[in-house]
Amino acid sequence: MMFDWNEYKKQLSGRIGEIGKISPSITRGYSEISGASAQTGKLDDKTRELIALAVAVTRQCDGCIAVHTDAAIKYGATREEVAEALGVAIAINAGAALVFSARVMDAYDAIAKA
Repeated sequence: MMFDWNEYKKQLSGRIGEIGKISPSITRGYSEISGASAQTGKLDDKTRELIALAVAVTRQCDGCIAVHTDAAIKYGATREEVAEALGVAIAINAGAALVFSARVMDAYDAIAKA
């Protein structure tokens, strides 16, 4: 194992709890935003967690990875489904790099002409 995810998740929860004690409106606001997507009922919990994992990879958020992996497992996501969701994240990141590479070439042309 590369990382003790269970211990990290526990430590993270403690630290976020500390933030909540200092500034409860911050954690309340986060909880409100976090729960809002579940209220529509258009996606099931497992699908939302698979999307969350793909976004977590894109945002490079270890805390998100720990929390949403746990939730994905609880909602029945298989290892193969998680891997497929991560494949989407990999493809989108590669696509984003390609799009921003086009922006660099555009900036180069514009700056070189000035």
